[in-house]
Amino acid sequence: MTTLKLRDGVFTAETEYGIALLDEDHDQYWTLNPSAAIVVRTLLDGKSPDEAVRALTEQYAVDADSAHRDVEELIGELRSAGLVEQHTGHSPARRRPHRWRPEKRPS
Repeated sequence: MTTLKLRDGVFTAETEYGIALLDEDHDQYWTLNPSAAIVVRTLLDGKSPDEAVRALTEQYAVDADSAHRDVEELIGELRSAGLVEQHTGHSPARRRPHRWRPEKRPS
């Protein structure tokens, strides 16, 4: 099975609107809308693109073909931006997605 994981240095942050991907190494961030957030959460939980399609069709009024195209397009964009790594097969120790937490600054 093919799964995605965030590249080292990329973190997620929940937002009111969806999710943000923070690239600490390049000082960039991407905001994802609620439907893209469902896809990313599903994939980062170790599930397949087909399961992400199913999650989209269960949550939104979208047909499976359109959802499949959207999932594949999002995966392509995440790869092109260098935010994710793709793994084939089962890894004995699956790394959990990094959650961003603001730094505490001395008062």
